[in-house]
Amino acid sequence: MIQVAVMGHGVVGSGVTEILLKHSEEIAKKVQEEIYIKKVLDLREFPDSPIADRFTKNFDDIINDDEIKVVVEVMGGLNPAYDFVKKCLENGKSVVTSNKELVAAKGAELLKIADENNLNFLFEASVGGGIPIIRPLNQCLAANEVREIDGILNGTTNFILAKMIKDSMSFEDALALAQQKGYAERNPAADIEGHDACRKICILASLVFGRHVYPDSVHTEGITKVTLTDVEYASAWGGVIKLIGSVKLTDGKQEIIVAPMFVSEESQLSSVDGVFNAILVKGDSTGDVVFYGKGAGKLPTASAVVADVMDCVKHQNKRRYIFWEDADSSNILPFEETKYSMYVLANADDTDSAFAAANEAFGESKKLSRTNSEKNELAFVTPVLTFADFEKAVEKFEQSGAKVITNIRIAVI
Repeated sequence: MIQVAVMGHGVVGSGVTEILLKHSEEIAKKVQEEIYIKKVLDLREFPDSPIADRFTKNFDDIINDDEIKVVVEVMGGLNPAYDFVKKCLENGKSVVTSNKELVAAKGAELLKIADENNLNFLFEASVGGGIPIIRPLNQCLAANEVREIDGILNGTTNFILAKMIKDSMSFEDALALAQQKGYAERNPAADIEGHDACRKICILASLVFGRHVYPDSVHTEGITKVTLTDVEYASAWGGVIKLIGSVKLTDGKQEIIVAPMFVSEESQLSSVDGVFNAILVKGDSTGDVVFYGKGAGKLPTASAVVADVMDCVKHQNKRRYIFWEDADSSNILPFEETKYSMYVLANADDTDSAFAAANEAFGESKKLSRTNSEKNELAFVTPVLTFADFEKAVEKFEQSGAKVITNIRIAVI
């Protein structure tokens, strides 16, 4: 029998205990061990739970129990999750987590501690929820040189953008609907400002390229400035707007970004709607491989967590090799050196002369049009430029009297 503890009994934590109890016999057959939930840590009480007698409000009841070999952390956030997880690893307990913020901020350190103690620190559920991605990258695609990863990594923002695209719903109305349906939190900042997607692409980048990427090193934009006008111009261009997390190697450095982008209708990511996520992995041998599914939810995420628990049980005293080195931002390509073609929306008294000025400032650009456009509205797509050169071109363009309202990158995926 392997005894485990679960820290946190919220949406995911309750799903973990539900699966471990409901499928206990099947799980035991697969891992050749009975998995017994000995403790559940939560400040609240759950008198109706079938394991109500195993709840505790004291972390010491877990850390001081030598019989507990695997600890599940599903509390979220950094405090106190980081201290608890670190102490568990230092005291001979493997750890499984779904906490993307923890892995993105402290992954290199915690993996090193796990390695030094011949333990496992597993986090399949931290990126895609119920979508398997960490294990496939670490095992199934291990023979490949992964060149690039592009993903729709946040279901909330994808739902909002899909409503804007399909139903011509404003951003504000789509966000309100997402909150009504429970897809968005009361405070949706982590989703709509891109922080959630940033943490996930950091984890994937660290795993694939072997050096830790910290979220504050990644240029991150959310979708709060995307308007229905931008959606219509994306359609006129031949695509849709998606919040994309992207990483690839450029001149030996990681080019990594999270931002809304125009995605061509020919891309596999363009048709990903609703709360679904999709992660496109480009390998030198496999070509393009897409992982698709719901990136959140009680049971899908809990399923991935339990699979990691089972992996820990199978590999007692034998590490699953998941590791990356710590690093500073020197392994990140400066944001100003990233290259994209850009969609630009501007206002100008004379749009014809403004477009001529755009061609002079940005280089030969492609003019876009939409039905019922405003009189002074000008939209165009620039050639590929570094962001530093693009900003200089904007300054030169605006000297003509035009005013740039917004700009969005053109994805090449």
